[in-house]
This record gives sequence, C-alpha cells and structure tokens, in this order.
Amino acid sequence: MNAVTIRRVALAMFRETVRDRVLYSLVAFAIVVIGASFIISQLTAGQDLKIVKDLGLAAMSLIGVFIAIFIGIGLVSKEVEKRSVYSLLAKPVRRSELVVGKYAGLVVTLAINLAVMTVVWYAVLSYYAWTAEEVLRRSWDAPALDPHMLTAVYLILLQLMLVTAVALFFSTFSSPMLSALLTFGLFVAGHFSADLRNFEAVVASPAVGAIARTFYYLLPNMALFDVKSAVVHGRPVTAGYVAAATAYGALYIGAVLLASVAVFSRRDFK
Repeated sequence: MNAVTIRRVALAMFRETVRDRVLYSLVAFAIVVIGASFIISQLTAGQDLKIVKDLGLAAMSLIGVFIAIFIGIGLVSKEVEKRSVYSLLAKPVRRSELVVGKYAGLVVTLAINLAVMTVVWYAVLSYYAWTAEEVLRRSWDAPALDPHMLTAVYLILLQLMLVTAVALFFSTFSSPMLSALLTFGLFVAGHFSADLRNFEAVVASPAVGAIARTFYYLLPNMALFDVKSAVVHGRPVTAGYVAAATAYGALYIGAVLLASVAVFSRRDFK
C-alpha cells in the first residue's frame, strides 16, 4: 500500500466528516452534557467532583461511539450507494488503500473531537477546583485536574478506534442500518464478554460452555478499555495495564481491518 495515497484518502475523508451536521450536533450535545454535569453536581453534597468527572467521561465515550458508528457505517456503503466508488477505483487507488485511508480519516476526526470535549471537560473541572473551598478539596479522592484522567481519555479513544474498525468491516458487505445494529450489538456484548469465559461453570452442557468460550475470544473485550470508575475514585491505572490494552486494541483493529480489506477486495461492483 502507498502511504501517500492513504494520506490523501484520509484527508478527503476528514474534510467530508467535518462538514457533516450530525457530527457537530453530537459534539455540541456532549459539550452541553459535560457543562450540565457541573450544575447537577451542585445538587449532590459530597459527591460533586465525582459526578463531574463521571458524567464527563461517560458523555465523551457515548457520543464518541455514536460518531464512530453512524459515520463509520457509511465509510464504504455510502460510496457504493452513490456509485462514487466507481470513479474512485478508476483512479490509481487500490481497494486496500481506500479502506485504510477512510478508516484513518475517521480516526483523526474522532481524535480531534475527543480532544475538544476533553478541553471543555477540563475547563469545567478547573472552574470547580478554583471555586471549591479548601475543606472540600481535602475530602477529594484525587485532585480535580488529576492527570491520570487522561489515561481514561486515551483508552476511550482506543475503544472508539476499535468500534470504528468494526463499523467499517460491516459496511463493506452490509446495509447501513444492519451495520449500525451489528456494530452497536457487538459494542454492548463486548462489555459483557468476560462473563462468557466462566459460562461453562454454570451450565451443564459442555457444548454450550465451549461455544460461550469461543465467543469470549471472538468478541472484542470493550470492558478492557473502561477505567472510568478507577480514575474517578483516584485509583491508579498501571502502565502495564495501559500497554496490554493498547496491544490488544492494536491487534484486534489490525485483524478487523485485514478482514475489511479482504471482503471489500472481493466485491464485484459490476
């Protein structure tokens, strides 16, 4: 694959997504939620800071997932429906470069929007820390601007990259609606995949237990990237854990992208 071609496709994809009104609406909604979390926190004595942190991270994660799904499902299927894929493939662009380039473009979009939401979130936390009384500060499990919270933001980005890869995979052979349902279903199931590992211990059938264990290894472990509770309560997330999550995410994303390229390369557009 040509890196220059991938970069051009990614840039074109980025320009297309930043013009999408749905994208701006979702980001605006996330910013409003993060700001509203500060107001809500004033109604809960003693848990103010935790609410601001928790709602902020939850908003970034949820809105990011919606962006990844609803734009990711159209990365390929939209080109096919508009028949613009014919003009793209007529150019010196390989199908693999088109797939990887579009994925990279959406990842850049997600990263920028997540960065904007993080800045707004930290601004809310800064104001809260500035106005809080000293007695209240001493009761906090962690400082308002605890740098460890950026670890949670990083893992959210990694999770969104994985969701985008899954959405892209389904978009190479399925309709947008079905792709959205399948991607969201895998996202939800991925948060409970750890339960499948020990499922055979609670069922009498070895066959059912074996099937559950197979799904455990096949489904993406989304819970691995969720450390919101830890950072909100001031519990450290080790560098080893972050490295393991990064390695897992990179391997899974790579496998899904390879599958996407394989499926898209075999499609007949005649």
